[in-house]
Amino acid sequence: MRGDKIYMMKFHKLALLTFSLFAFTHSFQIFSQTTKIKTATLDNGTPVYTEVFEFDFVDEKPQFPGGCASLVQFINATRQYPEEAYQEGVEGRVTCSFIVLQDGKLSNIKVIRGVEPSLNQEAVRIISLMPEWYPGKIHDHAVPVRVVYSIPFRK
Repeated sequence: MRGDKIYMMKFHKLALLTFSLFAFTHSFQIFSQTTKIKTATLDNGTPVYTEVFEFDFVDEKPQFPGGCASLVQFINATRQYPEEAYQEGVEGRVTCSFIVLQDGKLSNIKVIRGVEPSLNQEAVRIISLMPEWYPGKIHDHAVPVRVVYSIPFRK
């Protein structure tokens, strides 16, 4: 009888520990799926932040109209390699982040890893000319999603 009681106490402790570990990791995932991004500054200098979802944590990812192949075609058709950078042989990938809003419009285009100022500017220009995307969704509701994408420049 005493052995059964000790066994049950150990079982309950193990079950409680397992549940606590699950609850901790699950709550961490909930908190890690959004981030606040500074989207504007008021006239008095107060920053305005928008909560956006990270790309990997939405049910439906934002998508360029026509998919990846159309995105590559758009970039290739729109890209204008800066002349001086081309002549100097400057190459690389400009990594940018931007937000796809609930209506598919793009905002907050930023260079997060640049190559050279003229290439960085061209990457931002290309993204700013993109048509509206299909927005990301969670439970069939459109949500703002941060996207990170690299624009290649090679001779």
